[in-house]
Amino acid sequence: MPNIQDVLARIDHEKTQTLDELIELLKIPSVSTDPEFADEVVRCSEVLINKLRGLGFTTESLDYGGFPIVYGEWMGAPGRPTLLMYGHYDVQPADPIEEWRHPPFEPVVEDGYLIARGVTDDKAQMFSHLKAVEAILAERGSLPVNVKFLLEGEEESNSTSILRCVREDTEGKLACDAVLISDSDMLSPQQPLLYYGVRGITYMELEVHGPNRDLHSGMFGGAVANPLNALSKILASLTDAQGRVAIPGFYDDVRPLADWEREEARDVPHDEAEYLADLGVEAGFGEEGYSTVERVAMRPTCDVNGLWGGYQGAGQKTVLPASAGAKVSMRLVPNQDAAKIAELFEQHIRQIAPPGVRVEVRALDGANGVLIDTEGPIVEAAMEAMAEEWGARPLRVRGGGSLPIVEVFADQMKVPVMLLGFGLPGDGPHSPNERYAVEQLYGGIRSVVRILDRMP
Repeated sequence: MPNIQDVLARIDHEKTQTLDELIELLKIPSVSTDPEFADEVVRCSEVLINKLRGLGFTTESLDYGGFPIVYGEWMGAPGRPTLLMYGHYDVQPADPIEEWRHPPFEPVVEDGYLIARGVTDDKAQMFSHLKAVEAILAERGSLPVNVKFLLEGEEESNSTSILRCVREDTEGKLACDAVLISDSDMLSPQQPLLYYGVRGITYMELEVHGPNRDLHSGMFGGAVANPLNALSKILASLTDAQGRVAIPGFYDDVRPLADWEREEARDVPHDEAEYLADLGVEAGFGEEGYSTVERVAMRPTCDVNGLWGGYQGAGQKTVLPASAGAKVSMRLVPNQDAAKIAELFEQHIRQIAPPGVRVEVRALDGANGVLIDTEGPIVEAAMEAMAEEWGARPLRVRGGGSLPIVEVFADQMKVPVMLLGFGLPGDGPHSPNERYAVEQLYGGIRSVVRILDRMP
């Protein structure tokens, strides 16, 4: 049987082919949140089904009422462990389009980076799993362990289908010994990370309604409540000057950081000046008493994500709008309950809404934060594999983003969930000009090969 060096050599030999194949995947605008792109999301799932089928996997498109869940399994290693590989093939909307240097679904390589919507979140990382399996099968004809793929098309919207899929897996189709997720980043090209927790999220939308039509501000201003003014006051009440969330009861269930967590956070290399310079801001901001590393991963937040209302065009229009609205997300830490936070948010909004307006509050999404089991021989083997590829053992950190499926995997499957990503801090997921270093693509593929090869 060929050794691992032969597999790694194949990966190096096929770099151009691999990049071209990824580019074709990135051209598919699989935006799950916009109904206009629904057919493209389905088309992307079909491409992945065909890819797995071509590798010799038994495949199935699972229907749980939303976009297809791509399932594939190769169970040709009896007596060996089973690794479930999760990823998502849907992407964020590309707005604002005008801020992209190139069309978001026409990928280009620029200064060693592949630029495209969805490249780091999560198509290139998911693709690394597929190509690692492909390389091993091409060289050896078989895999060292059993492998299952579970790829969803709703991660950027609500993950409703896959959450149902995992919770309702009464027949044990997804049974495995560990889960591997690559939908995160590394600290640098030389320092991988193992996430032992992720934050949850409560995503809300609120609308403030005033008069039954837009009004002339000169004729009605000062006599009728302005929904935009009311909305501004409501949003300003959500946080205080020290960066803490001001919603009553918001912190009731927040678990204080343990001493060891704060010590590990201090051990994470972080240059504050470089961090701020990269973002183009003069000063940081956040909850007092916590470092930037702690704020972005270990503490809860409340942020306005979008605003609308009134006149948005060029020049002036002295209008008092009939309504105004906002989208607000709250990142949550373990022990906080997403549904409870949604209720507290709505109660707060209704209590402070000024007279003369009517408010509507809707919960759009919710997931709880989770701490993950990162112990055991499989995790240790994966850590060694990452160290072998990148030259450093992964640091254990918490992730600031939210992956709803992680909580369900950890709760339902009772196996280690390994969040080992290959993105870099400047990749800009969800932002214009999202990117992914080409060398990270190949390093990610090699990493997965090493993980599969080392599994005990």
